[in-house]
Amino acid sequence: MQSVIVSTNEAGQRLDKLLSKYLNLAGKSFLYKMMRKKNITLNGKKCDGSEKLSQGDEIKLFLSDETIEKFSQVKVPKVSKVKLSIIYEDENIILINKPAGMLSQKAKDSDESLVEYLIDYLLSKGELTTEQLKSFRPSVCNRLDRNTSGLVVGGKSLAGLQIMSEVFKDRSIHKYYQCVVKGHVAGRQMITGFLSKDEKTNQVTVRTSEFKDSVPISTEYVPIDYYGDFTLLRVTLITGRTHQIRAHLASIGHPIVGDYKYGDKRVNEEAKRLYKVQSQLLHSYQLVLPKLPEPLSYLSGKEFTAPLPPVYSAICREWRQE
Repeated sequence: MQSVIVSTNEAGQRLDKLLSKYLNLAGKSFLYKMMRKKNITLNGKKCDGSEKLSQGDEIKLFLSDETIEKFSQVKVPKVSKVKLSIIYEDENIILINKPAGMLSQKAKDSDESLVEYLIDYLLSKGELTTEQLKSFRPSVCNRLDRNTSGLVVGGKSLAGLQIMSEVFKDRSIHKYYQCVVKGHVAGRQMITGFLSKDEKTNQVTVRTSEFKDSVPISTEYVPIDYYGDFTLLRVTLITGRTHQIRAHLASIGHPIVGDYKYGDKRVNEEAKRLYKVQSQLLHSYQLVLPKLPEPLSYLSGKEFTAPLPPVYSAICREWRQE
């Protein structure tokens, strides 16, 4: 027999959901059968799995240690040691300045991503244990394209993960980007259009009028600085669609420098030669949080900014020397 005391990170979810994490190799039919037979109890009473858990609840597993071990498998990621650029951290959330070239989440089992680096970081700090990974895995609340740099929010607690994921989903959080584009862009502008995604190629198409399977998009930009045929823009995502900024700016003749999917090949090669640009110059540089519920209310209205990658400074420095 083993006893599980529900922790803060496990509270608030259904019993059957927690059991499916704790005994992750067991089928649901097995779990429900064990509850019916009272081989799994909640606070000393029969349960059916629909109960919502509170901190301090006791789950008893009247199963042999061999059975529990058979159905429990904790996957601890073995990844390269990567020093994370941490902008802010507390007991609930962590904000990381992700470099271009790093995946936010892995696409296949062999990948290493920011999620695995975050778990490895918390394990090495002693803020997370292998035992805790049975029922809760810290993760990221938003994603950036592999070759886009900037702010990614990670949830270190269940509350942090759930609340921050929700504000990204409902778009109540304000997201601001900076990018370098081809051409001279004059004045603030709000541009609209319609976007459709090809799932097979992971590429989007943007047009000014509605077309098959398209969704409306809105993007606002403000020029910050100029040099020759380049403009540094501050971009606000009004809607948040796959590759929206990259494809939308390209559709109006101002593709992002270094973007080999939607950009200008000649401009990209020139930027690579002059400035060693290896990926699109698009950076998620600022997040402004909305009013947040407990226990994250202390973060309401906070602003977080991630410094631009060094390549931006190199380009800007040359701009000002001309």
